[in-house]
Amino acid sequence: MNRWEGLDEFVAVAECGQFSAAAERLGLSSSQVSRQVAKLEERLQTRLFYRSTRKVALTEAGQTFLQHCQRLQDAREEALRAVGDLAGEPKGLLRMTCAVAYGERFIVPLVNDFMQRHPQLRVEIELSNQTLDLLHGGLDLAIRLGRLQDSRMLATRLAPRVMHLCAAPAYLERYGRPHSLSELARHNCLIGSSDSWSFQQDGRELSLRVQGNWRCNSGEAVLDAALRGFGLCQLPDYYVQAHLRSGALVDLLAQHKPPHTAVWALYPQQRHLSPKVRQLVDLLKEGLAQRPEYQ
Repeated sequence: MNRWEGLDEFVAVAECGQFSAAAERLGLSSSQVSRQVAKLEERLQTRLFYRSTRKVALTEAGQTFLQHCQRLQDAREEALRAVGDLAGEPKGLLRMTCAVAYGERFIVPLVNDFMQRHPQLRVEIELSNQTLDLLHGGLDLAIRLGRLQDSRMLATRLAPRVMHLCAAPAYLERYGRPHSLSELARHNCLIGSSDSWSFQQDGRELSLRVQGNWRCNSGEAVLDAALRGFGLCQLPDYYVQAHLRSGALVDLLAQHKPPHTAVWALYPQQRHLSPKVRQLVDLLKEGLAQRPEYQ
């Protein structure tokens, strides 16, 4: 009897919450996954799941067993990667995610350069503005913008990310220039994906709710509206840097810029960085540094 039999199926069901979703992740049939989990429960002489028609939930024994199985999986993958890394050439499948606009503009072209250098590599890129779970989604790498929330992940800083409050000269000529954060309430603010803007005051970060007659969850669209003189905007440096240099936009309340955030590469903890991930992260860091937006 293979003592590993059923462990991968059990972890997949526990993480996905459904036998069908686990089967899809593993490329097996639902009946096959169910059969393997049932055999595992029989060998252990304990129930691992509470089952219902739509969902499954871990028993107390299942929760304890899951923690040990995940560590075993990590150790097994580490061993396989360590041997595979002896060759050092990026190959196989690399699955990654990034925000849509930033990915299209900055990340995907660099990944395509990487693909040209390493023809044995296969890449799947999921561009999404949702924060995808790397472990549950089977992802090797995520490019994240701003501040990091997930302490389970290891991170490499790829590039700076400075937020700018700015407006076109035409808007400022008509409505005046704000000189304090309290004056923002009197201005038309161009709202992107959030109506809470971050600032710094007296050494601490604060979030202010802003209002305006225009909203769109696209940085490029916010930039276009700001250049037309519709109102104030708060955007990262890579959107506005060239326009600040040309004078098409004016930087405002520079003393209240929020603490610098960054562009990050995230990958799961306690996993050896395979050549495909390690070398791609290095290329992304080098490539972003050469972009004119970061000069």
